[in-house]
Amino acid sequence: MKKNQINSSALLIIDMQKGSFTPATPRYNTEGIVKRINQLAARFREYGNPVIYIQHNGSKQNCFVPNTEEWEILDELNIAESDLIVYKKANDSFYETDLEEKLKALSVSELVITGCATDFCVESTIQSALVKDFNITVVKNAHTTADRPHLSAEKVIEHYNWIWSDMIPTKGTIEVTEVENILAAL
Repeated sequence: MKKNQINSSALLIIDMQKGSFTPATPRYNTEGIVKRINQLAARFREYGNPVIYIQHNGSKQNCFVPNTEEWEILDELNIAESDLIVYKKANDSFYETDLEEKLKALSVSELVITGCATDFCVESTIQSALVKDFNITVVKNAHTTADRPHLSAEKVIEHYNWIWSDMIPTKGTIEVTEVENILAAL
């Protein structure tokens, strides 16, 4: 992210919900991820840029049902009254939601992407944003997932950071960088 892009940037925080962060469903480096998301969100708010929480509604799968504890956003995340919330029902945060309309209304062309789960909802949202020609910054140390049967969470994250850093966007751009680099650029 370049300094002049802050005015057209929004921070997306995908699916950081209690149901994904239980002893039965541990995520990689939760404490560090939450800390870095809170740092970014504070800086975005300081500059008057939108912070958007994406919240999954899994009613069709009988999980992440609205108004249940597992559906709630983690208590450790500092949510402000000015933050926006978009409700989704698929991996892709744009699918049948008003996210794109909200971003256009706010004149957002740059998305800074964080959240859970790297290999599902974060990945789907990045792919969708790419074909919608957004400039994308993936925060390589502010998204997480769980261990998979064949790969540790840390390796899944490393793998997707590598994929995203080598993607060919349509008209927009894609960059993968650490939170410290983004904060230094703001």
